[in-house]
Amino acid sequence: MTDLAEQTAAPQRASALQRFFDGDIWYSFTRSRVTMVAAAITALFFVAALFAPLVAPTNPYDLAALNLLDAFTAPAWTEGGSAKHLLGTDEQGRDMLSAIIFGARVSLTVGFASILFSMVLGITLGLIAGYTGGLVDAFIMRVADVQLSFPAILIALLVDGVVRGVLPPSMHNDMAIWVLIFSIGISNWVQFARTVRGSCMVERNKEYVQAARIIGIHPGLIMLRHVLPNVMGPVLVIATIGLAIAVLLEATLSFLGVGMPPTRPSLGTLVNSGQNFLASGEWWIAVFPGLALALLVLSVNLLGDWLRDALNPKLR
Repeated sequence: MTDLAEQTAAPQRASALQRFFDGDIWYSFTRSRVTMVAAAITALFFVAALFAPLVAPTNPYDLAALNLLDAFTAPAWTEGGSAKHLLGTDEQGRDMLSAIIFGARVSLTVGFASILFSMVLGITLGLIAGYTGGLVDAFIMRVADVQLSFPAILIALLVDGVVRGVLPPSMHNDMAIWVLIFSIGISNWVQFARTVRGSCMVERNKEYVQAARIIGIHPGLIMLRHVLPNVMGPVLVIATIGLAIAVLLEATLSFLGVGMPPTRPSLGTLVNSGQNFLASGEWWIAVFPGLALALLVLSVNLLGDWLRDALNPKLR
């Protein structure tokens, strides 16, 4: 019986995969060279960040491996450069390529975790507001309207400052990544909530939702099993573009000195450290992390724009 079940399931999996490759989304992806290049660059960043200890030439966090005599080494192709350090070194002798790879790892971790937090919070509040309506809907949307009146960077700075004020100074560096995730996540939930609420208000009046109510299914199960799958398209688009915004917001906070500490730098921290040496001629310390950040954000944004068009049936 087990062998028969496996033989039956294999064609079903293959047919589902085949349907994907024959579908409109894959067709749209393969016909857009810009999207394919953006996807390749994004995948390169993700793979390098995921396997940073394996692909980075050195470990920038290993203080025993640092040599101050290598400080301010220029990129390999310039005068005074060394083939050992392709993109040069910083003021502590850290290899810039390794620092960028590990910094991208921190930036992507914060971006992913914060956008996941925003998505869970926003979807939950959006479903509750759109499905129940009434005073609950009015209260949640007024809170969202108030938050939209402030820039996300100010919300993140406020939350970050309050949390750091509550925590003892000895815990600031250890809790920095969690404070960043919470502050960025709490500043970006509104877009998810408003989008899910609007879609939920349309879906709740359809026949399949009315039928689920009549047979006595719990409202929570109706929202999760029936309404949520039908509103995930716009949510995925917002999440993709929101990832780029979260990475950029983390870099901004770190550049302002309220993000990741210098002992565990993100891309924003590296840019902040490097801008102190621009006037003295060590331009590579700030320029290369800045270029990596710009390339990552641009690639993710291009993927988000393509996904928005690919999931829009009016544009197919």
